[in-house]
Amino acid sequence: MDKVIVVEGISDKNRIAPLIAESVTILCTNGTVSATRLEELLLPFEGQDIIVLVDADKSGEKLRKLVKREFPEARHFYIDRSYKEVATTPLRILTDVLIAANVRVNNLLAEG
Repeated sequence: MDKVIVVEGISDKNRIAPLIAESVTILCTNGTVSATRLEELLLPFEGQDIIVLVDADKSGEKLRKLVKREFPEARHFYIDRSYKEVATTPLRILTDVLIAANVRVNNLLAEG
């Protein structure tokens, strides 16, 4: 099954993309989105494994709630609140989160 990872911004995408060792689509919502916009973004990926990895802040929580309502089949993964943003989370931690989400990772980068 194809995987889609939903992140908030381009810095989040740039942070996790090099860690991933399989073909995965990374979608940026570019901040908080409406239900309509979220549907436009995710509808083409319906039936795929939708993984949500957003910041541990207000806008991230808002987006998470919206995804839960519109796409209840999506799987949610969390970074520790102490890191606040996906973009500032240590690579080692992000690697663990990706592994937990059943995403193949590049082992060499995980050690850096």
